[in-house]
Order: sequence, then C-alpha cells, then structure tokens
Amino acid sequence: MRDDVPALCRTGVSCHLSLAGAARNRTKRPYMPRALWRGAISFGLVYIPVELYTASRENTLPLHMLDSRNFSPVGYQRINKRTGKEVDWNHIVKGYEYKKGDYVVLTDADFKHANVKASETIEVKTFCDAEDIPYAYYEKPYYLAPAKGGAKVYSLLRQALSATGKMAIASFVMHQREHLCAVSASESSLTLLTLRFPDEIVAEKAVPTARVTTAELSMAKQLIQHMSGKFVPSHFKDTYRSDLRRRVQEKIRKKETHALDVEPPTEERPKAEVIDLMAALKASLGKKKAGPRSRSSHAHSARRRA
Repeated sequence: MRDDVPALCRTGVSCHLSLAGAARNRTKRPYMPRALWRGAISFGLVYIPVELYTASRENTLPLHMLDSRNFSPVGYQRINKRTGKEVDWNHIVKGYEYKKGDYVVLTDADFKHANVKASETIEVKTFCDAEDIPYAYYEKPYYLAPAKGGAKVYSLLRQALSATGKMAIASFVMHQREHLCAVSASESSLTLLTLRFPDEIVAEKAVPTARVTTAELSMAKQLIQHMSGKFVPSHFKDTYRSDLRRRVQEKIRKKETHALDVEPPTEERPKAEVIDLMAALKASLGKKKAGPRSRSSHAHSARRRA
C-alpha cells in the first residue's frame, strides 16, 4: 500500500509544512494526522477508498521506574539469552516457536503476502443491528475518512447505514494482525470499531442468584429511575489521575522530590457489604430527592451573599 505522507509528518500526530511559495505569501497549510491504514471498504461490487485514523488516546500519568537508591531511571536492554550480549534492533527478527527451542522466522514479506486482499481491504461480511453485538466484543474506535475519489460512495454508505440503523461487520489486516470490525455511521462520518474474535472472549462465569424480596426489587427500580438520564461524556472526569497530578505538584512544591514514604489514605474506603439493603436503598432515594433542593438552596444563599 502507498504511504505518501511527507516524511516530516511521520514522527508526530500532526504537523505543519511550508508550501511551495510560502516565502512569498507567508502562509502555512495544516496537514491531517497521519493515516494509520489506507485501503478500501468492499461490499458486493462497491469499492470505497478510505483512510483510517485513531479516535482515542491514552491519558495516563507518565510514570518512570527509578532505582530507589539514587533515583536514577531504570532502563531495559535486549539481551541475547545465549550469549548474554545486547542485541541491536537491526539484528532482531520475529519468529514462531513451533517446538521448544526451534523457531520459524517470519519476514516482512511473509506478513505482507499472507493475505494481500485482507491487508488492503475492509471486506464487509454482513450487516446487523448494534444490539446484536455483545459489549464484551467491542475493542477500540477509529475514524474512517474518504480517500481521493471516494467522497460520493463514502457518503452513500454513511447515509445508507444511518437510514437502516445497521452496522457493517467486516475484517481487515492492520499491524500484522487480522481484525474483526464494525463500521457504523455518525452524523458526518463513518466510525470503525475493532471487535474481538470469539476465541478472545473468556467465558462468563456463572454467578449464583441470591434471593431478593419484591419490596427490595421495587425500591431498587425506583432508585434506578431517579438516577436515570442521558449520557453526557463531559460530566465524567478522571479524578484519580487529577488527584495524582495534584499530589505530584504538592511534592514538588514541598521539595519532596525524593521521598518514598507514601502516607495511607486518611478517609476509610466504604465496605462492600451492605447490612440492611432496604435501609440503604431508602437512604439513597432520600439523597436523590433532597439533592436538587439542597443545591438550589445553596445557590440561593450564595447569590444573597454576593
């Protein structure tokens, strides 16, 4: 497959390059993020040139492993297990251990020619409703954008999926691995969600059903009803990561950059066991009913103080 992204763009998510004649007009044109994959969606006799882009990112706190004796970063080396010497990346190949100590080496050509069609095509197998796919099968989201010459047929597929409420179930090869995927329509584009294959799903363990009373079930349903609402992503924050960042900044401010002692949390975590289920449900309902009034009262008092 072609990879005609400018070389300077290959080291980052996005970049700006000066166009020819930029010295004259002083303008720069932004480039799109680098496509992770280029090929086509194929179903029936329809062929849609597309490019695949990431739709998610990891926002974990970047932590390093340090030596506690002098706080130096700990590194890793690629060691030859037979000689004990470090191996340069140029000498590393991939191999499959078909029996203990014996390997078959696979080259880039082996991966490329394993299934040429699959590596260049998102081949649609069937169409289904989103409800038909169990949640455990969903893996990672990507955006699909039309490639050169594919805008009209891309729009046709998006509108057809939107009108029918269906998802296209397909497969394709990326990063030397075949992926099962679902293609769905959003407001203006197509989204690809990679799916797990059946043999990647761990069988659900049977959980014994405990007996609950009619009153407990009724109370629980009321609580769910009171707490129900639309999913608004912006209402949810990664407070754990934020708290860790605050703790890091506090240590820096106090010059505790080499302190290893970690203070135990002062607030005791709630226990999982609920002694009186009905009492807990009633208390939860009471808090939900009182919540809006207490917030309104607080806001009113705040305005009066202002």
